Amino acid sequence: MSLQVKQLGKRYGETSVFSQVSLDVAPGEFVAIVGESGVGKSTLLNCMAGLDSWDEGTVTLNGADLGTLNDDQRALLRRRHVGFVFQAFHVLPHLDVAQNVALPLLLLGQPDDDRVQALLQAVGLKGLGARLPQQLSGGQLQRVAIARALVHRPGLLLADEPTGNLDPTTAARVMDALLSQTREHGAALVLVTHSEAAAARADRVLHLTAQGMQSRA
Repeated sequence: MSLQVKQLGKRYGETSVFSQVSLDVAPGEFVAIVGESGVGKSTLLNCMAGLDSWDEGTVTLNGADLGTLNDDQRALLRRRHVGFVFQAFHVLPHLDVAQNVALPLLLLGQPDDDRVQALLQAVGLKGLGARLPQQLSGGQLQRVAIARALVHRPGLLLADEPTGNLDPTTAARVMDALLSQTREHGAALVLVTHSEAAAARADRVLHLTAQGMQSRA
């Protein structure tokens, strides 16, 4: 699945968050976005998913101009084709691990427990499906979030600081799980990160500033 962002600009009132942001992400490509705190990296990621609005420019996902779609159409496109990994996990506390991971499939009307269990094993959570989120560590919760984002085999995965709250060893394991699963299914991955170790594993690293996007040497 391809993603094109052209001349994107976002403002809050009179304050510009970013402007003239352009990038293309090819199917299967891993792109890391870095930049100073407050420059709008998470906001940009939300715009790519159609979770946030923008003031100028376009976001095109697999040929669909997100700016021309209503909220329901955007939600359906995300449900089918996009996975999103939040820094704060956003797992549902009243559901066990397997139920959290299965949620995207249930929303699509395609329950598949075998796929859920296989993915839990792939991210290192075999045998933990019946546990509740409060019984897991931070690294385990992040792997639940990754499994949930990937279970419906999206063409595009967007990840917002997925290792930001983790120690280096756990962060490396989380990145291993993230990369192995996206590579296996040929998904494009856009990762927002402050981690030099995570960015170093990308095919391409882009630096976001208030004036736009630049390739980093």
